[in-house]
Amino acid sequence: MSPPNRRQPATGVIGVPGQPDGKPVLLVVDDDNLITDTLAFVLGRDFEVHVAETRPHAISLVRQLDPPPDLALVDLGLPPIPHQPDEGFRLISELLAHSEQMKILVLSGQNDEANARHARALGAVDFIAKPCEPEDIKAHLMAALNARARELKREEETLPGEYGIIGSSEPIQKMREQIRQYARAPFPVLIEGESGSGKEMVAAALHKLSANPSAPYLALNCAAISPNLVEPTLFGYAKGSFTGATGAKSGYFEDASGGTLFLDEIGELPLDLQPKLLRVLENGEFQRVGETQTRKSSARVIAATNRDLRQEVRSGRFRADLYHRLSVFTIQVPPLRELDGDKLLLLEHFRRFYSDQGDAQPFELAPDALELWKRYAFPGNVRELRNIVIRLVTKYAGRQVDARQLEAELDVNLPAASPDEAMLQRDPEALLALATRQLQREREFSLDQTLKLWEQSYIRAALQLTHGNVSQAAKLLGINRTTLYSRMEARGESSDKNA
Repeated sequence: MSPPNRRQPATGVIGVPGQPDGKPVLLVVDDDNLITDTLAFVLGRDFEVHVAETRPHAISLVRQLDPPPDLALVDLGLPPIPHQPDEGFRLISELLAHSEQMKILVLSGQNDEANARHARALGAVDFIAKPCEPEDIKAHLMAALNARARELKREEETLPGEYGIIGSSEPIQKMREQIRQYARAPFPVLIEGESGSGKEMVAAALHKLSANPSAPYLALNCAAISPNLVEPTLFGYAKGSFTGATGAKSGYFEDASGGTLFLDEIGELPLDLQPKLLRVLENGEFQRVGETQTRKSSARVIAATNRDLRQEVRSGRFRADLYHRLSVFTIQVPPLRELDGDKLLLLEHFRRFYSDQGDAQPFELAPDALELWKRYAFPGNVRELRNIVIRLVTKYAGRQVDARQLEAELDVNLPAASPDEAMLQRDPEALLALATRQLQREREFSLDQTLKLWEQSYIRAALQLTHGNVSQAAKLLGINRTTLYSRMEARGESSDKNA
């Protein structure tokens, strides 16, 4: 298998890559063979259909496809937890991490509005309840495909704002100033921010304002490529260096030399490759796979991540020296919940854009709906806001949308509070939302370690509040004193053990 071809990232939150030649590519993910066989037969006339039965199988398959699928049809009830939406929700986020422009539609045997809202908040564009006729599914897919094509057609002529970045809030103005300051410097930039917040746009803006904006600008999503292909993709390879290497080929560092190389999801870079990336950053030197000849690249590296790389360093999953080399300059992309009035600017922009695109009259928000819009946290950030506007334009063109109608499009089960605040709420739904986010974001999650950390934190807090009085601390925690003693001893806790 050869590494992927060069892909230019979209320049803006509304951009999509070009259509591949021939039929549009569709990924169908469902563990029911009868459903996948039927869909492959019916949809095969209009789509190039690829089928996966599990989330890991789907991710492995997508990594082999270049370009990525145009569309994905995902069953929320994927194994290993039958009839539960967790794996399906997780797959939505992972597919969008692979390709921001993939249109994802979800299937569910439970016509649950809460699941539909959560899927849309994560980035899905449509929710289809089972059972559904294949021809009806095809109609949904074609509508999503047509919307994707219209976005592509109008992208360049409607790129909004300064460098395509909309907003007048203080965090956005600060971010724009950082872009201007760092753009012409030859040093690496690390862009940090949540999924859907617009990190790709910041990278593109840095290149546009660089000393040589006409130079190559290449992008690689480190989470979207098989780990064993990252090295030949970045550095190139010699003929015969591995199975499928039928000829020599240059890598991203060679092809982007003199320009910009954007490494998205840098936290996913395999640990054994990190010293090689560090070497290029320090002196520009690298070797193609299967060669001993040292080559040079002058590509400027811009990296992005939605992980806390400092925590990754502490956990031993990311090299400290590489982190410090990448973060010569750091730009923090703020989450939408912190941008206040920018929610309204984005609403107006996308409402106008998608109304014009669909040749429809724009909708209006009633006063109660407008207040709900201002209060909503938008956990999926700009990506979620854009998808909400698309649905409202489609359903309510030329009409007024009230709060009840708007609430039907929002993921109201996710807490408006920050994750840290939600963690301490006694709201099962808030904790469920938090757990879902954590499982989506953490590569090596351990339930045992998490539960131990929670227990240890509560024990320490109770002891601090009671100044080390174990009896009073046990009352605060709702357990007896001997139980608290045993748990403290198991974790090496000490106290005055006052009666």
